[in-house]
Amino acid sequence: MQPTLLILAAGMASRYGSLKQIQAFGPSGETIIDYSIYDAIRAGFGKIVFIIRENFATEFKEIFEPKLKGRVATDYVFQNMDSFTGGYPIPADRTKPWGTAHAILCAKNAINEPFAVINADDFYGADAFVKMAAFLKGEAKADIYSVVGYELGKTVSEHGSVSRGVCAVDGAGFLSAINERTKIYTDNGQIVYEEADGSKHPLSAETPVSMNFWGFHPGVFDISQSLFNEFLEKNGTNPKSEFFIPIVADEFIRRNLGKVKVLPTTAKWFGVTYKEDAPGVQASLSELVKNGAYPDNLWK
Repeated sequence: MQPTLLILAAGMASRYGSLKQIQAFGPSGETIIDYSIYDAIRAGFGKIVFIIRENFATEFKEIFEPKLKGRVATDYVFQNMDSFTGGYPIPADRTKPWGTAHAILCAKNAINEPFAVINADDFYGADAFVKMAAFLKGEAKADIYSVVGYELGKTVSEHGSVSRGVCAVDGAGFLSAINERTKIYTDNGQIVYEEADGSKHPLSAETPVSMNFWGFHPGVFDISQSLFNEFLEKNGTNPKSEFFIPIVADEFIRRNLGKVKVLPTTAKWFGVTYKEDAPGVQASLSELVKNGAYPDNLWK
């Protein structure tokens, strides 16, 4: 069975200031998502499922359906604040859904096979898709998940802080723990993460981090639902609380439900966390096209 790619494209784009998921960056108007889908199809993925917000569904489909029709199966899932909450009362001052692990849960009825998860606004590189497809086809099980591990120094932005899942990896190449650090940046030449109290902690540039490129068996949906119920009981009244994918992965490991294999890559990440990142993304894509990694028109 061919694996599925789940693309998280329901973000509020609060820092970037526009609907970055459908902004053109490639030489023929390609979005970053186009490159991810192109790489996924080449690697052997058979279906693309988009997690989007209902209020831009029409515009989103008009952009992607003409490109992908006849190339790969597609489906669309909406991430709403009340999805899979079991009737839990939504705080009146909450303005966005519950985070990336909640987004995965929203795709429960659309996916029945091993699948990968990526962000819409990150460029991951062809190598990562090849490694993930091989894992999903040959190794993914109810008790074995995976995550692509990037070198932290190749994933920071020059224009502000980023959020990364900082990985601890054991001698066998499996995650022993993962911690979501929501404020990582370079401070006087040293990469640091900052805590809520303002304290700073250094990190090595070689530290493996998650860029939210995960590989799952569909059994993750039931685990996520159980953990989400617990999360709501503990954090549901906080309008800014988020149910992150690393929370699920960390609990999966901590409760001895299974292992998460780290798939290392030396690829350099680039993405559009901030508007100022856009010229660099365009330049990086142009260079890849120039070097023959991609055609100048992906869907021609």
